[in-house]
Amino acid sequence: MQDRGLAAYIAELVGTLLLVFFITAVGVLFVSVGDNAQFGSDFAVVGLVYGFVLMVLIIGIGIASGGHFNPAITLGAALMKKIAWVDAAIYMLAQLSGGVLGALLTKALLEDEGRASNWALPVVSPLLGGATQGAIVEALGSFLLVLTVLVVALGIKAKKEWAPLAIGLALAVIAMVFGPLTGPGVNPARWFGSALVATDFTDAWVYVVGPIVGSVLAFLFYKFVLEKSDAEEETAVAPGAQK
Repeated sequence: MQDRGLAAYIAELVGTLLLVFFITAVGVLFVSVGDNAQFGSDFAVVGLVYGFVLMVLIIGIGIASGGHFNPAITLGAALMKKIAWVDAAIYMLAQLSGGVLGALLTKALLEDEGRASNWALPVVSPLLGGATQGAIVEALGSFLLVLTVLVVALGIKAKKEWAPLAIGLALAVIAMVFGPLTGPGVNPARWFGSALVATDFTDAWVYVVGPIVGSVLAFLFYKFVLEKSDAEEETAVAPGAQK
């Protein structure tokens, strides 16, 4: 378990600030507003921005903290015993603070445009049956994102050189597919920043419970389905490596 310190906490705050700023800014600029906001919105651009900015931040800032920038990912890392629970709690506080600062920066730069779109606050689409379906979407997205992190960055056979690309692509796909349905959030810090700036906490539980459930399910799936395969592959490779 890696020791964490002030540098890691600051990195999580700054990284989340930048992540939320770019996510909310692209939401303000490229997502149309109104009762049918999903129509006329360029979620391909939105998804690519989500993915690219996360990839860059993991490479550039993640060296100091592991590049979580998301309480759901920190929860998954804590369940994997890759970070102490005390450090995980501080990470989450730093991420929530960074989310608020990122949303405030978007408000400061794009106040008029942001007001029209409620500063890119994630909302449950009328395409879904209600908040429960929104929570399911958030859980599915968080499951995919956290599972990708667990496999490529934290697992027994982690391929860390591929981690930034794989994690960024996972978030890009989630944004492209689930963007018209829930925003998407898949990151309580991202949702909290926009909600606080917009002073709108409608369906708050969707964007908190959904990612938590998705993160826990990702850990359980890795632990009971994938970890054994990882361990067996490691054992199979080891004898040859010792020759």
